[in-house]
Amino acid sequence: MNRLKVAAYCRVSTNHKEQESSLEMQISYYGKLIAEHKDWRLVKIYVERASGTQLKKRPEFVKMIKACRAGKIDLILTKSISRFGRNTLDTLKTSYELFNLDVKVYFEKENLNNYNKEMRTIMGIYAGFAQEESKNMSDNIKWGIRERMREGKVCLNCTRFLGYDKDESGRLVVVESEAVIVRKIFELYLNGFGVRKIKKYLEENGIKTVTGKEVWSTSTIDRILSNEKYVGDVLMQKSFTEDFLTGRRKKNEGELAMYFIENDHEAIISREMFEIVQKRKSRKNVE
Repeated sequence: MNRLKVAAYCRVSTNHKEQESSLEMQISYYGKLIAEHKDWRLVKIYVERASGTQLKKRPEFVKMIKACRAGKIDLILTKSISRFGRNTLDTLKTSYELFNLDVKVYFEKENLNNYNKEMRTIMGIYAGFAQEESKNMSDNIKWGIRERMREGKVCLNCTRFLGYDKDESGRLVVVESEAVIVRKIFELYLNGFGVRKIKKYLEENGIKTVTGKEVWSTSTIDRILSNEKYVGDVLMQKSFTEDFLTGRRKKNEGELAMYFIENDHEAIISREMFEIVQKRKSRKNVE
């Protein structure tokens, strides 16, 4: 007997304990459900801890769709439309593609599937609600971050960058082995080295980037030379997320308020050296 090739897709958006518990329950539930059907064969339970707005950040989802294209899956079970995806366009496009591949997707909470034409219309409405909910969550998070900025509390997107790490309270602390590299970059620039020449020096001397790469980017070096954090200051909201669905960031050119905190943490570069470098960089840009 040809058994139906069945997969399940389980997703949570965070690593919080409550969601971890929910994820474990989903995995257990689908494992038992598929085993109970003698005419079903379990292909895989795809498990993901990721936001539902961007496909590129959901590797397990992408693998599942590839398996469908390869004819390895006949039926996908998932808890709800919002678990399947929070981007209306992506959800509908994927569901329609799977329909054309003769792969059925069943959304348990809504009791819908992607085969019935009327159901696909209803599914579009549900997917729209899921996307709107995701947008509201994103807006609430951004509002909270900006309120903290207004109160003078430091909010940094990066967890770590060259010369600094974060302590348990989230404050920047100097990593001396990396701070030496930062000082060398500033020193070389003051000695007449341009960013390309600094890049060559770092690579020839086997000095690696903060992520362990042997090749340096000139834009990275240029950003280091302009980063106010190296004198102990913080300028917040230099960029912002323009679209919550794509996650694309945009340079803040006056669209939103910026927040400056002086002497927030230990400096790596003296203020005098930093200001000289900024003046030289300004002159070069004018030239």
